[in-house]
Amino acid sequence: MTDSQAKLEGTPLIEPSTTDHPLYDGVVEACRTVFDPEIPVNIFDLGLVYTIKISDENDVKIIMTLTAPGCPVAGEMPGWLYDAISPVAGVKSVDVELTWEPQWGMDMMSDEARLELGFM
Repeated sequence: MTDSQAKLEGTPLIEPSTTDHPLYDGVVEACRTVFDPEIPVNIFDLGLVYTIKISDENDVKIIMTLTAPGCPVAGEMPGWLYDAISPVAGVKSVDVELTWEPQWGMDMMSDEARLELGFM
């Protein structure tokens, strides 16, 4: 095993969010206003928002994915999220990054989303 492999072992696939930041709840609520047009559930509860990082200077970085690489709104959804979060009081800047790793799966949905879609 190389040193780089050893460092990667045990590293979470999804970077943790800054849940203890005072802006976190407001950013989550803003994320919940954005919906995938093909699924009647917001993208946060769908599990498409992987990470919400908020710096001490109130810069917000979102790492998100889509249900599939061929999603018809792939080019638009990061902008929708940017537009939803930017007006949140106290937010200085917003950066939305799209990732495909790890691949989204239905197990990433909240219980509320599963219930809404009839999977529970």
